[in-house]
Amino acid sequence: MTASTLEQLRARIDDLDEKIQALISERAECARQVAAAKLEAGEEVFYRPEREAEVLRRVRERNRGPLSDEEMVRLFREIMSACLALEKPLKIAYLGPEGTYTQAAALKHFGHSVELEPLAAIDEIFREVEAGSADYGVVPVENSSEGAISHTLDMFIRSPLKICGDVELRIHHQLLGKAGGTAEVQRVCAHQQALAQCREWLDAHLPQAQRVAVSSNAEAARLASEDATVAAIASDAAAEMYGLDILAANIEDDPGNTTRFLVVGRQAVAPSGRDKTSLLMATRNKSGALYRLLEPIARHGVSMTRIESRPSRVGKWDYVFFVDLEGHVEDAKVAAALKELEAEAALLKVLGSYPQAEL
Repeated sequence: MTASTLEQLRARIDDLDEKIQALISERAECARQVAAAKLEAGEEVFYRPEREAEVLRRVRERNRGPLSDEEMVRLFREIMSACLALEKPLKIAYLGPEGTYTQAAALKHFGHSVELEPLAAIDEIFREVEAGSADYGVVPVENSSEGAISHTLDMFIRSPLKICGDVELRIHHQLLGKAGGTAEVQRVCAHQQALAQCREWLDAHLPQAQRVAVSSNAEAARLASEDATVAAIASDAAAEMYGLDILAANIEDDPGNTTRFLVVGRQAVAPSGRDKTSLLMATRNKSGALYRLLEPIARHGVSMTRIESRPSRVGKWDYVFFVDLEGHVEDAKVAAALKELEAEAALLKVLGSYPQAEL
């Protein structure tokens, strides 16, 4: 490549940058006008999950490279986040402290132009959103290798909040610390889920180290920053935040290790065209009750993607079931199945219909 060719390419990039910046500014001005129109109409909801899902879906469909779909969506997410902040800055509560995977999930879903509030427990997040002190909350609900996070499921039994979205985050665990090597590590600290997800690696490489479960991986990183004999299982972000070295990378036992997070809020979400519906159900105590509860779902051609049981905390040996269905409550097939379920179930609670997450 000649010097003149390189200069021409740089000039072309400068020209494109100027046009891109002008278009972003024009988009931002449109967002300001949308906010003014909503206020004039008395509308109080500025964030529309179904609208954002539709926009990002079209971004994926239009993408022809060389950037990956994931990178292109990430760029558009940040533009949308900044424009939404011009309408109404969102406050998002998440399971803290800073540096947790839940924080990463919140940023992936909402972008960086939001106010993030780290809280110490899942029930605090629900209370903060219920009280209106936060617009939305982000909580972990299940991991691909370790299953459901029971505390999150239990909160839905008594909470009026709706599920407004979900986020899937590929989890790569790093062994972090200030030790010169793994031989100097005497304790490994992490959330109990992270310890379980790295069990085989720890058995093989750190059999001598005591394993200590703590409230979060970020808390583990903080402890490791104060004691060179302690190593933490946490993220790259936690390593940077707490000034730790990566002693071993990607130590999760399952290379496809993924955690799903839920976005909880106070509003119902309109259809986006590719949705999921979550239900809470309880059966009557009689023979074949669970079969009769699930049969209308199959008969109406609705796909059930997940079922999880939890103690009801009302009567001894009574259980409730958490079920995920493909489709929105406004879809004809889902609505017909729910009508029959309502007649059969001892309890039926629609936790929310929301756009399906995409990695």
